[in-house]
Amino acid sequence: MSRRSLISEALASVPAEPVVAPDPVTGETAAPGRVNFTNKRLEAFGEAARIVKRPTIRLKPAECSIWPGNARDYSLLDEHRLRSLIDSILAEGGNRIPAVVRRTPNGPLPYELVTGTRRHWAISWLNGNHYPDIDLIAIIEDLDDEAAFRLADIENREREDISDLERGLNYKAAVDRFYGGVQLRMAERLKISKSQLSRYIALTDIPPFLVSAFHSPMDLQAKYGEKLLPLLRDPASRTKLEAAADQIASEQSFRRSGDEQPIAGAEVMSRLLKAMTAKGRVQKAAIAGSNGKPIGEVLKDQQKVLTLTLTPSDLSTDAILEALRPVIDAARIRTAKRR
Repeated sequence: MSRRSLISEALASVPAEPVVAPDPVTGETAAPGRVNFTNKRLEAFGEAARIVKRPTIRLKPAECSIWPGNARDYSLLDEHRLRSLIDSILAEGGNRIPAVVRRTPNGPLPYELVTGTRRHWAISWLNGNHYPDIDLIAIIEDLDDEAAFRLADIENREREDISDLERGLNYKAAVDRFYGGVQLRMAERLKISKSQLSRYIALTDIPPFLVSAFHSPMDLQAKYGEKLLPLLRDPASRTKLEAAADQIASEQSFRRSGDEQPIAGAEVMSRLLKAMTAKGRVQKAAIAGSNGKPIGEVLKDQQKVLTLTLTPSDLSTDAILEALRPVIDAARIRTAKRR
C-alpha cells in the first residue's frame, strides 16, 4: 500500500461505525445506529485537527493562488473586516493556525491555497503595509478537489463571517461537480443533515432584488429563505415583494450615504412579510428626461409613499430635478383630490 498523507487518508475515509460520544448537555450516549449533530461535528473536526501535527513551511502570500472552490468570497475581505485578525498576526509574528496549500506544478504560482483565505489576506495586507518579513505559515497536502472542498467546509463551518448565501452558492456548485447532483450523497460526505444542506442550496434561488433589500448578504439567513421562496412562486405575492424590496433597498442606500445604522435583517424580513398582507396595489411608473429616455422609476406603495430610483445618466442635476418635478406634483394633486 502506497504511503498517503494523513489528511488525505482522513478525508477519503468514512468510518463504518462512527464514534458515539456523550451529549455535552444531557450526558447521555446516542443509541446505536443514531449519530446526533454533536457526534457528526466531533468526527468532522477530528479530521481537521490532525493537520496541525503536520510539518509546516513558510511562504509569501504572493506565492499562492486562491482555490475558487472555497465558500469565502476573497474579494469581500477588507481591513475593517479583518482588523482583529491582522492585530493578532502582528502580535504573534505570524498565523498561529497553519493554512493548507497544495502544489500546482502547471499553475502560474507554486501553490494553491485551500484553507486560510482570511490569514492569507491579512498577511498579504501586512506585507504591503510596513511588515514585509511576516510569512504565511502553511502545510502542504496532496488533495484532489473533492477532498479540498470537504476540508475547506470543515474549517468554514465554524466561521461566523461567511454568509449563508456564500455557503449555499458553494454547496450548489459542489453538489453538481462532486456528487452527481445528489444532495443526500453530499450530505453524508459532509456529515450534515440533508435538510440543512437543502436550506442552504435553496437560498440561492432568492432573486437579486430581494438580496439587495438586505444591508449585507450576511443578514440574509437560510431560515428566511423558507418563508420567502413560497411567496415568490405566486405572481401577485412576488409583485408585492419586489415593490417592498425596492423601497427597503432605497432606504438602505440612503442610510449608507448618511452613515446611518442600516435596517437590520430581522426588520427587513418583518417589512417584507407585512407587505404581503397590505391591501391595495403597488404602482410603478418610469421617469423620463427631457430627451424622452428613462432615467429611473417611481414607486408608490399602499400608504401613498413615493420611492424614487434614479439610474446613472449624463443629464445635469438641474435636468434631473426638472424631470422629477411633474412626478412629485402629480402625486400631490392626486392625494389632494382624494381628501
